[in-house]
Amino acid sequence: MSAHRLLASLVLAFSLSAGFAIAQSAATPAGLTARDFAREPAIQGLSISPNGKHLVGIVSPDGDTRYIAIWETANPGKAPVILGAQKMRLMAARFVKDDRLGVFAQQLFTAGTFAGHISKIFLTDLKGEKWIPALPEQKSSSEVEDFVNRTSNPTFLSLLPNDPNHVLVIDNRLDGEGDIYKVDVYKGSAERLYRGSDKYGDYRADLNGNLRTRSYIDFDNGALFVGQQFLNTATGQWEDHFLSYARDRNLTEVSSFSEDPNIVYLSKREKDKQGIYEYDLTERKIIGPAFEHKLFEAGGVLQNGAGKVLGFAYRAEAPRVYWTDEKLAAIAKGIGPALGVTNVSVEWIDPASGTAAKISYPDNAGAYIRDWSTDLKYVLVEKSGPNLAPEYYLLTDGTKLTLLGKSRPQIPAAALGDSRLIQYTARDGLILPAFLHTPSKARFGPGPYPAIVLPHGGPTARDDLEWDPAGWTKYFTARGYVVIQPQFRGSAGWGDKIYRAGDQQWGLAMQDDNDDAAKYLISQGLAAPDRITLFGYSYGGYAAMAATIRPNGLYQCAVSGAGAPEIKRFRNETYENRFLREFQRPTIGGLDLLENAAKASIPIFIYHGDRDTTVEIAQSERFAAALQAAGRPFRYLALKDMGHQYNLMTAAHLETQLVEIEKYLATECGPGGL
Repeated sequence: MSAHRLLASLVLAFSLSAGFAIAQSAATPAGLTARDFAREPAIQGLSISPNGKHLVGIVSPDGDTRYIAIWETANPGKAPVILGAQKMRLMAARFVKDDRLGVFAQQLFTAGTFAGHISKIFLTDLKGEKWIPALPEQKSSSEVEDFVNRTSNPTFLSLLPNDPNHVLVIDNRLDGEGDIYKVDVYKGSAERLYRGSDKYGDYRADLNGNLRTRSYIDFDNGALFVGQQFLNTATGQWEDHFLSYARDRNLTEVSSFSEDPNIVYLSKREKDKQGIYEYDLTERKIIGPAFEHKLFEAGGVLQNGAGKVLGFAYRAEAPRVYWTDEKLAAIAKGIGPALGVTNVSVEWIDPASGTAAKISYPDNAGAYIRDWSTDLKYVLVEKSGPNLAPEYYLLTDGTKLTLLGKSRPQIPAAALGDSRLIQYTARDGLILPAFLHTPSKARFGPGPYPAIVLPHGGPTARDDLEWDPAGWTKYFTARGYVVIQPQFRGSAGWGDKIYRAGDQQWGLAMQDDNDDAAKYLISQGLAAPDRITLFGYSYGGYAAMAATIRPNGLYQCAVSGAGAPEIKRFRNETYENRFLREFQRPTIGGLDLLENAAKASIPIFIYHGDRDTTVEIAQSERFAAALQAAGRPFRYLALKDMGHQYNLMTAAHLETQLVEIEKYLATECGPGGL
């Protein structure tokens, strides 16, 4: 079928039928609870086997316990095979072969002074009858080695799509760190192909499993660089090709191998935005761009098992794909209209060049290709967005679209208001992106509303205009709050100008950007000036602590989750790693909050997980103690068995956060609450 005919069939002839879905009662907008946002999704993380015969995903009928579900694509309405675990929490499952799954599981782990989580990767069949570790276990010779081995996992180097029995993994255990093994996913046996070394690492394999590139660290007159080597297949020798200095913070990395064995795809920043470039191994030079986006950063290369390029990933308002494969491009174009997706347009100014352009993106929810069988007979489609938790559909033969399930059918989109990508101008003229979430005007009027400024973690991270699995945005818009997520200077993924503008500006210009987002809300009539809070997690928690200390603030209170107030401690920790010493340490600097805690002028709610191994809970405890010693108002909550990252939080942890934050804002945030 031609691409034109395929597109026409998608738009005009889609049949929508109900497949497997976990039954749940829909809640009225006024009746939405924290539990509705925090409970485990009814269905999530779906993927298709390469041969297209099966689907796998994670389901939760009760909202607390996770199970693996395996469906037949030929009969998606048939009850799936369900696999469970008694001691471990099932986090994800993916096909490593047509009839073998890689399963990621997690559990609490305490050893000595360590209190955190461990994760393990297992291989199993589609009935769950035989479970084997992703790499054969080995005996430990000491307590230290035993601890490292129990808390580490092998890394998948390649699923070897052209090998029916094997995958490549990297050993991360203490004895054998960096060793590369070929693992038989049926027998569980492993053959070591390469012994790791202290000098070389980051090996990459082509689709046939041949190790083709590696990197190493060395010094040039005291300056650390990362060197990239490629294997000369004619001579069997490793040869140097290019290097990247850590201090430049622009690493040239191998993205993937092309169909032509002489051409590889590199990821690097030639100008302000990351791009994908073709590199000629014989000529030892970049021969041109494979994919560049004028406004947004490129990601990776999507290929089939033969190495053919199917598309290029990039990050606009959210992760997107520019499809080069004719059939996938037609499907991507057709599924939106078929699922009722509409787009909105916005005038966009590139922060680096000042170039103005009009961009378009889905209005609160879009439709996206998430996975496909090798022959493209079956394509997994997800409809989702900031106002719609993911819904999963199976597209069969390019014409039949079957609903597989909705992750949160209990949450109606009408209760959640509206979400938009915007830009605002910081006080020094820097143009910054932000995500604006407003409550329903029908329920709460045109504003102004109580407001939450919600900076992200990292700080070298960014937000996306997608469904928020933590509930931090839409739980509050459903309650009449306006929420803004400023992409403050120092944020990654928006270009080099914004990224580097955050150097040494923790609590300073980075904090100004958060305050300027609050001023934007006021100027637009969206926020009441006396009803604004700053809530953040991780680095956002640091920003919340900083909001209590900075003079002439805009906030009535702050909420800090897992904040790190001791900037000097964090900066000193990067000194211990020579790469981070040159790559990251120069970016860290600004306002140390612990030594300034006595200057706090607004109340703050501080919470932290007691199994956080990324930011130790002691940092929040010390900040709370400093506030108490200075007689400053605060509330503190330790969450039992919660780690730092979202995947280390249970439904109960998320529900507690939402309930306690809402209660605090209503009763203790400034005079009379927000």
